[in-house]
Amino acid sequence: MMPFRLSRRRLLATASLLAVPMGVGEAAAAEGDFAGFLAGMRRDALAQGIRPGTVDFVLRSAEYLPRVIELDRKQPERRLSFADFLNKVVTQQRLDAARAKAAENLSLLQQVRQRFNVQPRFIVALWGIESDFGKTMGNYAVVSALATLALDGRRSTFFRGELIAAMRILDQGHIRPEAMMGSWAGAMGQCQFMPSTFLSYAVDLDGDGRRDIWTNRADVLGSIANYLARLGWHGDEGWGREVSVPGNIDTSVASLDVRRPISEWSRSGIRARDGGALAGRDVNASLLMPDGPGGPAILVTDNFRAIMKWNKSVPFATSVGMIADGIDRG
Repeated sequence: MMPFRLSRRRLLATASLLAVPMGVGEAAAAEGDFAGFLAGMRRDALAQGIRPGTVDFVLRSAEYLPRVIELDRKQPERRLSFADFLNKVVTQQRLDAARAKAAENLSLLQQVRQRFNVQPRFIVALWGIESDFGKTMGNYAVVSALATLALDGRRSTFFRGELIAAMRILDQGHIRPEAMMGSWAGAMGQCQFMPSTFLSYAVDLDGDGRRDIWTNRADVLGSIANYLARLGWHGDEGWGREVSVPGNIDTSVASLDVRRPISEWSRSGIRARDGGALAGRDVNASLLMPDGPGGPAILVTDNFRAIMKWNKSVPFATSVGMIADGIDRG
């Protein structure tokens, strides 16, 4: 997965961003270094066992993309509050689309659940947030974007590794080079996997010999489920819930580092959002108050932690859970 790709990808896409453009001289110098950089990448790729024909074909088409550097250097001008983030991401339009996609793919999702023990609603929720169900996968050539970022130097080690991983994917024949498109930071396909994530978690669910997260829906949904399962997903649990907390609660316990049985949280005065008792299994949970005292509060399970391994953002993980719950209520 991407470095705070996460957004790394789109997590801060709803926030205002302030661009710091590259100077003309800086861009020209970087482009001048690009050929030498690609020569070094060729040596590295060959040393790691990627076939010479693949390496030469892929790197011959790589281009330096100044726009990628501009996007990478953008700094958040402001961060949305937790509540505002949810209002922008968990929309009625997205909930309606998620319910429709869940119904449309019911048979396939049941097959995926049987194999990976991940509830379909969470698979669909992640699919919707990551790429709007395959509509917004990015229009950057992944190899060129990764090569540009690897040359830049700010996170060169990370992106050099991702570039090698991208060449390995091409060497294995999962996608044609011209079809390997993604975000400006190299996240690919309908589930927006970084190349290293693809190699570790993407699956060939339909057995056609390729792991295709761009156009093959079975592979897309299976890969999402496999990733969650490998991150420690519990197929018999939810993600958490919004709760009401007493005004005198010790806010120091509001942390993912504090895990207590739900019954213990209940004895502390925490209630369901509507004021009722906390229902369900007495599993361990953590209390989070993302906007601080007086703001929204959520009680989250280990499945929330699994989503946080996918993308280290409390608003992102909460949005996944709320959309999943909305599918169930539809």
